[in-house]
Amino acid sequence: MSIKKTLRNIDIRKKKVLVRVDFNVPLNKNLEITDDKRIVEAIPTIKYLLENKAAVILMSHLGRPKGKVVPKMSLEPVSIRLGELLGKFVKFIGGDCIDSKSKKIASNLKYGEVLLLENLRFHPEEEGVFFSNDSNEFAMENFAKELASMGNVFIQDAFGTIHRRHASTIYIVKHIEDSAIGLLVEKELKFFNDMLENPVRPFLAILGGAKVSDKINIIENLLNKVDSIIIGGAMAYTFLKSQGVSTGFSLVEDEKLDLAGELIRRAKEKKIDFLLPIDHTVIDKFDYSNRQIYEDTKIQITVDEAIPEKFMGVDLGPMSIEKFSEIIKFSKTIIWNGPVGVFEIDKFSKGTLKIAKNIATATDEGAISIIGGGDSVSAISRSGIDKRITHISTGGGASLKLLEGKELPGISVIPEINEIKKKC
Repeated sequence: MSIKKTLRNIDIRKKKVLVRVDFNVPLNKNLEITDDKRIVEAIPTIKYLLENKAAVILMSHLGRPKGKVVPKMSLEPVSIRLGELLGKFVKFIGGDCIDSKSKKIASNLKYGEVLLLENLRFHPEEEGVFFSNDSNEFAMENFAKELASMGNVFIQDAFGTIHRRHASTIYIVKHIEDSAIGLLVEKELKFFNDMLENPVRPFLAILGGAKVSDKINIIENLLNKVDSIIIGGAMAYTFLKSQGVSTGFSLVEDEKLDLAGELIRRAKEKKIDFLLPIDHTVIDKFDYSNRQIYEDTKIQITVDEAIPEKFMGVDLGPMSIEKFSEIIKFSKTIIWNGPVGVFEIDKFSKGTLKIAKNIATATDEGAISIIGGGDSVSAISRSGIDKRITHISTGGGASLKLLEGKELPGISVIPEINEIKKKC
């Protein structure tokens, strides 16, 4: 079969290597990094390059500056933390990632040294969404050429952005001598590919979040692969309503009711367990946009799957948690994407946190567990069991695309190596 070139397949010794990393880390009001996981995950690729005498030029974005220089979104704090993790000085030039100063530093960079360029998204050409259709591709191509001029080799190691058609993700490959995927991207792709193509069974998917429309393609793809699907979060109410169950004033996509019913029907045809909540935590008042409840908000647990007329669902009930826990316990491959309640509020986080802990327990007992990025990662971190999970993805959007069975733009442009798969 054909596989993508990896870092180990190309000659990087004594070359200037441009690496697209994802250092889009959270900062507090004092511009201090509150979670350095994405920086930590990039370390193996950077160390490999340094050990092989390459000059390393790192490229990343941070936040959404919308094509303008926003000082509080500078990557300078990242350069400091990266230096601490590497145990060596990381050069950083603020202001503009492709100006003459940055290019001079890149040109003079010695083998074994590291340079971090300033936020790519300070340039509107990186995303290209700020131009008319006629000039969009031209602008992105030119920006990619400017970046590529600083190196000989391009390494794609930003799993969190490879589903984006950006200048530093796809256009840069056209303008550089050679390119490959880095160790982080290689690891991410292997976990998802192994899980989707050759899972240890029983294979369970747990899907949460607000909208069925966000997960339609995932459910359709997984119906051909899994043994069981658990649906939680607000999207569960659309599925329940499609079956004639009362959902009160819970968030429901009425325009997706027919589709929800069809997905349940197809799951039954394939003999896949399609599990919906059988009870709920519900409330009568909720400031959803600000994720706040009022002092006089009534909180109740329903007796079954039906939600009273003047209430809305915000979390699983105890019977649902117990039922889902049993399924998780006996599963051998588990993929989880999306919280099963409004877990940002402590009173409504029980279902999501219990799911997280159950997955960790199943992993302790030999199951393979993959957390597909996004809010699920926050739930895992909050539960304090992240080290007990087989793999926690660094890219929510990219994970979703892989679960949909879609090709990732940032991967499709990387050259392939033909390899004959040996049969055991």
